[in-house]
Amino acid sequence: MGKVGYLECPTGIAGDMCLGALIDCGLPWQYLVDRLKSLGIESEYELRTEKVIRNGQSATKVHVDLKVEHKHTHDDHHHHHSARHLPEIETLISNANLPHRAKQWSLAVFNKLAIAEGEVHGIAPAQVHFHEVGATDAIVDIVGTCIGLDWLDIEELYCSAMPTGGGTVKAAHGVLTVPVPAVVKLWQTRGVPIYSNGIKKELVTPTGAAIAVTLAKDFGEPPAMKLTKMGLGAGSKDFQIPNILRLWIGNQEIQSQSQSQTTQETVTVLETQIDDLNPQVVAYTLEQLIAAGALDVFTQNIGMKKSRSGILLTVICHPEIADVCKKIIFLETTTLGIRERNQHRSILNREIRSVETKYGTVKVKIASWGEGEHQEIINVQPEYEDCAALARQHNIPWKKIREYAWLEINQALGIKL
Repeated sequence: MGKVGYLECPTGIAGDMCLGALIDCGLPWQYLVDRLKSLGIESEYELRTEKVIRNGQSATKVHVDLKVEHKHTHDDHHHHHSARHLPEIETLISNANLPHRAKQWSLAVFNKLAIAEGEVHGIAPAQVHFHEVGATDAIVDIVGTCIGLDWLDIEELYCSAMPTGGGTVKAAHGVLTVPVPAVVKLWQTRGVPIYSNGIKKELVTPTGAAIAVTLAKDFGEPPAMKLTKMGLGAGSKDFQIPNILRLWIGNQEIQSQSQSQTTQETVTVLETQIDDLNPQVVAYTLEQLIAAGALDVFTQNIGMKKSRSGILLTVICHPEIADVCKKIIFLETTTLGIRERNQHRSILNREIRSVETKYGTVKVKIASWGEGEHQEIINVQPEYEDCAALARQHNIPWKKIREYAWLEINQALGIKL
């Protein structure tokens, strides 16, 4: 099984803390520096690292020091204003000599961040003037983190619940309440579990939140793993508890027979009710949603206010395409609002095989429970469309094609139900 990572953030998460934890886990310093140079902005910053002590624990602190010409003083604070818009940042990343996964992850994180900032300020993502979050140090933190996750070959990343922090912080738009609006928007996109740890400071930065909500598969308790590494990334301040982000890295374990034999994943459920739409438009909308990658789309007849008949439109999709699906619903239907929630679903292991019948090839979907020698076939179904196509071609009943497919499944594949 592949490597799994878990971000434990009792005092929050920031981009430099992620980088520190990755370096602490073994990310080679020179490799990181060389890959970051390919962005073409090395003249704007100096990167350095040091070992620091946080409440008696040794951790790695990463510093992204902007050079003097790229600093700007504002309200007695230093804000780094190599400010860029999303298209420029995307061009920098796309043209850089980065591993494929690191490049795709970096683009996804900045896109998620731009969407959140755009919603806060009421503008399109491409028009967002990033200010702090788009400054050179944030580009280094985000791209560097993605480089590290790729180098350490982490296939699945998870994250703990996040502390809210408190108080206020000075930003380019003035004094903001903590958690700042962009962080709240990012949390909402994934239904991140949050809590108060009593520390009234900014604990989760927009950069750190964007990394987590974009790359983490789920939030909560650590996943089952055989722990192989632990990296500690230090924050800048001292709190009553160690200001450290811990990155757990391990190997996923095949579950025992006493545990669940299914795979769990997080899905987003979108719902809206409509009472004034042509049924032909509904059919077209469902087609567009499936084409966009939705896992399932369905409607139900409902009674609405003023005794009107309507439909409840439900879309199930992966969280990363939820915004795409929402846009389709808004564009194609008359709805004015969409409800959204994240849920866990358990899925059986699935495999597609083909069998040859006397009338032609039929694909077969096989669902199983467990792994290896403990694997058990739970469900087998010939694909409807394949059977239908052969039935039309040979002018025989669909159920006959299905029977021949079942015969081949039992004989050729050795599957007994």
